Amino acid sequence: MIIQESHKDVPTQAGGDMRIFLFHPTIPNYPKAKFPGVVVFSEIYQVTGPVARFARQIASQGYIVAAPSSYHEFTGPEPLAYDVPGTDAGNEWKITKKLSAYDEDSTLSIDLLASLETCTGRIGTTGMCLGGHLAYRCALDPRVSAAVCYFATDIHSHSLGAGKNDDSLARAKDIKGELVMIFGKLDNHVPPQGRDLIRKTLHEAGVTFSFYEHAWAQHAFIRDELSKGRYDAALSGVCFEMLKEVFNRTLRSDLGPRSGGDVEVEDVC
Repeated sequence: MIIQESHKDVPTQAGGDMRIFLFHPTIPNYPKAKFPGVVVFSEIYQVTGPVARFARQIASQGYIVAAPSSYHEFTGPEPLAYDVPGTDAGNEWKITKKLSAYDEDSTLSIDLLASLETCTGRIGTTGMCLGGHLAYRCALDPRVSAAVCYFATDIHSHSLGAGKNDDSLARAKDIKGELVMIFGKLDNHVPPQGRDLIRKTLHEAGVTFSFYEHAWAQHAFIRDELSKGRYDAALSGVCFEMLKEVFNRTLRSDLGPRSGGDVEVEDVC
């Protein structure tokens, strides 16, 4: 599909206008075509080239993508550089921004998608690094049918936002949609004990989720920018197929209300 790109500056209570970058699929001769929406949350560098290319990939599958700039309280919508000053600024703002402001960003992004005449009203979310955590928190909104979280940081340590004391794991039961958690086993930002804690908590909370740990993947392995030497194109493609499967099934299909019953698995080969 051909993608049309634009942006909308949305006022926030937290401070400053939040720029939401929009990636909209189009089909020739079908001006009233409707598509599901997906909120894409970026890493600590805001909407960089790799994040925009990721958003375009999703949009080309037939989804309207909204990618918010997370640090509107502190700076403009321009991306931070993948260097020491950019990393330091992103990490500092990550724990200066209030948790309530992150949640406001999610709500406003969903609101924008839902307000579009070309959106079906079905919403998914995804993101990487900081954005993986934000996609998880976005899934706390009952309007979200599915979330795909790439190497989500700070969930296991409940250290997101001002005060470094988030309630993301404590609120796992609030997630009503389907969740996909993707990590690399060589990710030193989310150690094995942290991944085990996340998985255990989701099980105990009764969340419908899939959990993947790839043997040779490091943190940020889907970032197609080579300055830090972690990009794995083949593995990124496999993970994108996972994203397509869950979004196609949960956002495109009209599944009706969920019954809530357990699926009985037969004990046969």
